[in-house]
Amino acid sequence: ERKRDVSFLTNLPDASEKLKIFEADLSDPESFGPSVEGCIGVFHTATPIDFNLTEPEEALTKRAVDGTLGILRACLKSKTVKRVVYTSSASAVSFVGPEPKDVVDEEDWSDVDFLRSWKPYGWSYAISKTLTEKAALEFGELHGLDVVTLIPPFVVGRFICPKLPDSIEKALVLVVGKKEEIGITRYHMVHGDDVARAHIFLLEHPNPKGRYNCSPFIVPIEDIYQILSAKYPEYKMPTVLEELKQIKGAKLPHLTSKKLEDAGFEFKYSIEDMFVDAIECCKEKGYL
Repeated sequence: ERKRDVSFLTNLPDASEKLKIFEADLSDPESFGPSVEGCIGVFHTATPIDFNLTEPEEALTKRAVDGTLGILRACLKSKTVKRVVYTSSASAVSFVGPEPKDVVDEEDWSDVDFLRSWKPYGWSYAISKTLTEKAALEFGELHGLDVVTLIPPFVVGRFICPKLPDSIEKALVLVVGKKEEIGITRYHMVHGDDVARAHIFLLEHPNPKGRYNCSPFIVPIEDIYQILSAKYPEYKMPTVLEELKQIKGAKLPHLTSKKLEDAGFEFKYSIEDMFVDAIECCKEKGYL
């Protein structure tokens, strides 16, 4: 059986004392039992992703929902888990229907029927995240398990995995891509370290409820161009500012994070921090 290289995790500082890796598979929910046994909190961040549509949407969604419910059952069975923080996605709130909204909050849900008919980029992923988040919250209510969900947008900043994350590749398309690949004209964004901090914040919060958007910034592509061209003039942008204004693409809604901030969370990183950390990390790993 093929073993995955997890050295990027085992080589982290203090990993030998603080990190324990279990073998588990979303398609085999029972396999998660040993990993949650004795735990008081669980962060569920894993999800199947298939942007190339090699798998039918229904099959992808079923794997995501069944895997998540299996993990929640393991948490329930453990008798020790007090709270589960499920990592959702901006795609579960952004596509509300034919009439897009400029700002969305935790009351908004992506319209699954609309996604199936319109089929924007990543539509099957958006459906799977929407239905899986709903299933997780419903399971928690039904079984008395404390489940809260965190909804991040494009996560930008430093990364530890060897592969270039899709969100960073999309955010840095002006540097690592081509003009014709720009399919988004306004991005919702958050620094990766702030997402990690928000997970911990919700786990430790005395009484969180339901869903929490985690998206401090809404950034037009013109602003991205100005930040990158000023900070990194050595990279030849594939276009100029005037041409950017002519690009047709998705103008993503702003995910207001008022609920999370009202609960006491403070975002630490700026827009420039996100891009500087992402580019420096890409340079270190040989992507730039």
